[in-house]
Amino acid sequence: MKKVLLSSIIIIIGITFIGRLSYLQIFSFSPDQLMEDPAIKAIYDYPERGYIYDRYGKLLVGNDPAYDVMVIPREVKALDTLEFCGLLGMTKENFIKKLKRARIYSPRLPSVLVHQLSKEDYAKLQEKMRRYTGFYIQKRSLRYYDTNSAANVLGYISEVNDRDLAKNKNYVQGELTGRTGVEKVYEDTLRGRKGIQYIQKDRFNRDIGKYKDGALDVEPEQGKEIHITIDKELQEYGELLMQGKWGGIVAIEPSSGEILTMISGPTYDPSLLVGRKRSKNYSKLHYDSISKPTFDRSISFEKSPGSPFKAINALIGLQVGAISPSTTITCHHGFYIGRRKKGCHCGGGVRNLNSGIYESCNAYFVGVYKKIFEQFSSNAEAMDAWEKHVRSFGLGSYLGSDLHTGRRGSVPNTKMYNKWYGEGDKRWSATTTYSNAIGQGEVNVTPIQLANMTAAIANRGYYFTPHILKKIEGKDISNPAFTKPKYTTIDKEHFEPVIQGMADVYNLGTAKGVKIPDIQIAGKTGTVENYMVIDSVRTQLTDNSVFVAFAPVDNPKIAIAVYIQNGYYGSRYAGHIASLLIEKYLKRKITRKDLEKRMLERTLESEYAKPYSGEKFKINERDWSKHAKKPKADNSTK
Repeated sequence: MKKVLLSSIIIIIGITFIGRLSYLQIFSFSPDQLMEDPAIKAIYDYPERGYIYDRYGKLLVGNDPAYDVMVIPREVKALDTLEFCGLLGMTKENFIKKLKRARIYSPRLPSVLVHQLSKEDYAKLQEKMRRYTGFYIQKRSLRYYDTNSAANVLGYISEVNDRDLAKNKNYVQGELTGRTGVEKVYEDTLRGRKGIQYIQKDRFNRDIGKYKDGALDVEPEQGKEIHITIDKELQEYGELLMQGKWGGIVAIEPSSGEILTMISGPTYDPSLLVGRKRSKNYSKLHYDSISKPTFDRSISFEKSPGSPFKAINALIGLQVGAISPSTTITCHHGFYIGRRKKGCHCGGGVRNLNSGIYESCNAYFVGVYKKIFEQFSSNAEAMDAWEKHVRSFGLGSYLGSDLHTGRRGSVPNTKMYNKWYGEGDKRWSATTTYSNAIGQGEVNVTPIQLANMTAAIANRGYYFTPHILKKIEGKDISNPAFTKPKYTTIDKEHFEPVIQGMADVYNLGTAKGVKIPDIQIAGKTGTVENYMVIDSVRTQLTDNSVFVAFAPVDNPKIAIAVYIQNGYYGSRYAGHIASLLIEKYLKRKITRKDLEKRMLERTLESEYAKPYSGEKFKINERDWSKHAKKPKADNSTK
């Protein structure tokens, strides 16, 4: 009986051990277990990143082969350090530092010792690597740019850091990831999936073949190619026109919200951030505190919109019944705020909606703004309604696009003015906040918001969320966020008289000198006052040049906003550049070669070279409200 009991216990224990081992190997297996096994070596196979094409299928970003020197710290044996460092082109101190860092990361897993060898360096080093146990060369790919433009759109890639590794377990040290632009936003699509091979080692640490005949190996999966909405030819042309000029340009297809071009000036060649010199080049670009080439002015540059914003006030005035197209207001070569007269450059006279727009009359739109307030029982109620209408055009928000960064601008509201002046109708009014009437003061926008606002006007009351992705290889990308129209709070019938006024800007008004043969354009110039705080003094600088437009008027194919810092009046730089880009997009050629020549040759470098254009800038116009004494409320009119 005792023998039977003992035999039974032995059998039960054996079955338990077999069952537990089976569970661990079959049901509870994870790749992490193999990584910790000293008899198993993991070799990664990095796929090529997906190619990036423009809207017409033209290549923007491809790949070139590159080679990394890898190290597995626990396998490193004694070597001639100075000789090896000489081959690698690195100092002994740097070699020791990187080897120590690799050992901290993992003694068993491979780490990058030297990034991105050239083909020539690889050829010289390959045959000698067998002499250095624990080191090997890993083939991978680097980005190749088939354009020297669109750096702010495409973005760049770099090696993952400790923060990336902690956040995403799919990354390993030495892997590359998108940092900005399209590379960052569509990282998961572009990077694909790395492969992995598990190699069995014997007790002498020699490779003896694939672990389990490769049953657990994973094949690499190449990143998917994507097509973005950018027009490569238009982007390159726009960046040529922006040479020697600072600012932002955004063009949108009104019928879809697809971004046709997104230009930031000054910019840089994206190929500078590829290869072993990437870090050095990036530091040089990033720490350029004067021109700031890595700062994307197309989506992050916040400034007053100036006169293009008058179109919004006109639409609000029509919507709330404050004016009709025939309502007239007299301009006395300016307008009065209390006893103070503010100037107007339109020449004076009786203005209606049409002439008020095409002559860009400040007095007319300050009058419209006051009439809007008169439609409501209190200033707070009027401001709430005005703010709601303004925000319906996408101003004061991030728009919800698939761009990786940007700023939301600002739209003033009742809460802001109550905080500044105190609550109650006697504390502030339309007269106090009159700068809103002409796109100055507390209203701030980015170029992409101006372009989107223009697209909403072109569509007679709605817009599609601006976006950069057109299609992904083998994937349905239908997204209601980008295909569903967003409607403004303005009724459709109110847009036609405003659009006619914008068309007459070309026919009769402030942009009649920048007509395009055979193309009907609706637009609005803007000359924006430009202030900076210099040595604690609020100083007026050269005006910013702004222009918005869409074309053709009856069937819009492009809506564009051009914002040029220190560019003088609206049509001097911004208007001409906008008209050239519209012609380039719609005709695919330029007929006004004399204008093109002027815009390519003229720069504003002398403006930017002035002492106040550099590091003395302490506070921008958007931040002035935090530091300056608020203007005294003045409710009297004349």
